[in-house]
Amino acid sequence: MKLHSFYKSPIFLKSLFVVSIFAIFFISAVTFKHINLLNDSARRVKHSYDVNLELERLFSYLKDSETGQRGFLITKDSTFLVPYINAKKKIDHSFTIVKEYTKKDPAQEDNVRKLQFYINKRQNYLSIALHLSLQKPLNDPSLKRELLVGKETMDSVRSQINQMILLEKKALKGRDKRYNETIKVTPVFIYVTLLITLLLISISYIRINRDLEKMQVSNNRLTVLNESSNLAEIVGNFGSWQFNIDNDEYTFSDNIYRLLGCEPQSFKEGQNDFVKFVHDEDLHYFEGITSNRLKENDLPAFTYRVIRKDNQRRYFRTTGRIVTNKSGNNILIGTTSDVTDEVLASLSLEQQNIELEASNKELLAFNYVASHDLQEPLRKIQTFISRLSEKESEHLTDNGKEYITRIHASVDRMRILIDDLLQYSRANKTEKIFEKVNLNDLLENAKFDLAQSIEEKNATIKSDTLPTMTVIPFQIQQLFINLIGNSLKYSREKVKPKIKITYQKVSAFEEALIPKNTKDKFCKITFEDNGIGFEQEYAEKIFILFNRLHNKNEYAGTGIGLAICKKIVENHRGYIFAEGKPNKGAVFTIYLSEDC
Repeated sequence: MKLHSFYKSPIFLKSLFVVSIFAIFFISAVTFKHINLLNDSARRVKHSYDVNLELERLFSYLKDSETGQRGFLITKDSTFLVPYINAKKKIDHSFTIVKEYTKKDPAQEDNVRKLQFYINKRQNYLSIALHLSLQKPLNDPSLKRELLVGKETMDSVRSQINQMILLEKKALKGRDKRYNETIKVTPVFIYVTLLITLLLISISYIRINRDLEKMQVSNNRLTVLNESSNLAEIVGNFGSWQFNIDNDEYTFSDNIYRLLGCEPQSFKEGQNDFVKFVHDEDLHYFEGITSNRLKENDLPAFTYRVIRKDNQRRYFRTTGRIVTNKSGNNILIGTTSDVTDEVLASLSLEQQNIELEASNKELLAFNYVASHDLQEPLRKIQTFISRLSEKESEHLTDNGKEYITRIHASVDRMRILIDDLLQYSRANKTEKIFEKVNLNDLLENAKFDLAQSIEEKNATIKSDTLPTMTVIPFQIQQLFINLIGNSLKYSREKVKPKIKITYQKVSAFEEALIPKNTKDKFCKITFEDNGIGFEQEYAEKIFILFNRLHNKNEYAGTGIGLAICKKIVENHRGYIFAEGKPNKGAVFTIYLSEDC
C-alpha cells in the first residue's frame, strides 16, 4: 500500500527524473570515456604503424645511400653519388621523425640511441670508402677492409631496426587486443545503459501522461465549476474577490462589476476604483472596517450603500477571510452580495413590527376593556333585568316576559363569548412558562371544573395513566376542560356519554398524521367519545375560530373552544387532529412534543 502511494506521489516522479538525468549524464560520461579509450587505442595502433613505417623508410634511405656508393665504386660515374647525397638528408629527417615517435618509450629511446650510433658509423664508413676509392683501386686491401666494416655496420643497423620493429609489433599486438576489447564492451555497456534510461524515461512518460490526463480532466471540471460559479454569482446576485496582502493586488470576479452596473473587468485599480462607488455617508464606515483586514483573521460581514454607475442606490454586504496558499502568500478571499431586497424587506418588517406592536397594545387594551368595561354593562343589564322580572313581572304581557327571557339568554351568550375570547387571547399572549407537572393532576382538576356537567349528563370517563411532562400547566388543564366539555356538549340524547382517554409514547415516523420532516418523540393522547360525531369533511374546519357545525339554538357555544385547543397544542410544538362519524362519536388525537 505504501509502495503504491509512493508511486502516485510527486516525489516518485521527481526522483525518477533525477535518476533519468543522472543516468543520461552517466552514459554520456562513460561514452566519452570509452570514445577516448578508442581514440587512444587507435592513436597507439597508428603510432605503431607509423614507427614501423618510418623505420622501414629510414632503412630504405640507408640502402639507397649504399646503392649510390656501390654504383660509384663500380663505374666511377658521379651520377651515382646523387642518391647518396640525397639519402643523407632523408636519413637525417627520417631519423628525427623516429626519434620524435619514440621519445616517450624508454626501451625504444635506448634502441634509437643505438640506431643513431650505427647509422652515424655506417655514414662514416661510406664516406671513408668513397674517399679511398678515389685514391686506390677496388681490390686494395684497405678499401676492402673499410667496405667489410661498412657491411657489418649495415647489418647492425638492419638488426637494430628489426628489433625496434619487433618491439613495436609486440606493443601493437597488445594495443590491438585492448582496442578490440574496448570495441567489444563499449556497445554492450552503452546499449544496456540506454535501455535502462529508456525504461526510466518511459515510466516517467507514462506517469506524466497519466498526470496530464488527470490534469485535463481536472481542468475540464475546473472550467465547468468556474462557469457554474459565475452562473451561481449571477443567480445569487453576489460576486467574489481576492486580495493578495503580500503583493497588494486585487482580483474581482465579473459579477462584482455587474453589481456596480459596469462592464466586466472595466477597471483595474482594485479597491481604489471600488471605493468610488461607496456612498459618501458610508465611506468612513467602509474604510474603517476594511483598514483592519490585515490585523484580523476574518473580515466581519458588514452592510453599506453604493451608488451604481446608473445612479441606483443599492445595499451591499461584504465578508472575507484570510487564507495562506501553498506559496506562503496571505490571501484575503471574500464575497460581496447585493442585499438591497433583504435590507428593504428588513426595514419593512421593522415597520410592520412597530405596527404589530401597536396593534398588540391595542389588543391588550381591548382585552382589558373586554374583561372589565364590557363585563360591567352586562352585569348591570343582568341586574336590571332580574329586578324587572321580580318586581314588574305581573305587569308585563306575555310578549314582554318572552323579551326579557331572550335578553337574559343574549346576555348570558355575550358573557360566555367574552370569556371565550379572553381565553383565546390568553392562549396567544400569555407568557409561556413551562413547568414539569403530572398530567393526571391536571386531568383531575379539569374533571373537577366540569363536575356539574358530568353529573347532569351521568357521564363516565376512563383514562390511562398519563405521564409527567414539562408543559404550561393552566393551558394543558384548559385543553382537557375544552375537549371533555366538547364531548359532554355534543352527546346524544338518551345516551350516557362515555369518554375514553388513552396515552401512548410514539415517534414521528410511526405516525401517518405527523409530518415526516421531524424525528421527535411525542406523547400521543386521544379523547374518544360516543357523541353525535361529525362528517369527516369538517375535521379541519372545526378548529377555525368562530366556526360552528350546528345552529346556536341546537347546541350552545361560541365556536372558540376547539380553536383554543389547537392554539394550546401549537404552543407545545404539537399537533391535534379530529376524526368523526355521525351519530357514532368523535376522536380527538393530540401529539405533545417531549422536548417542550
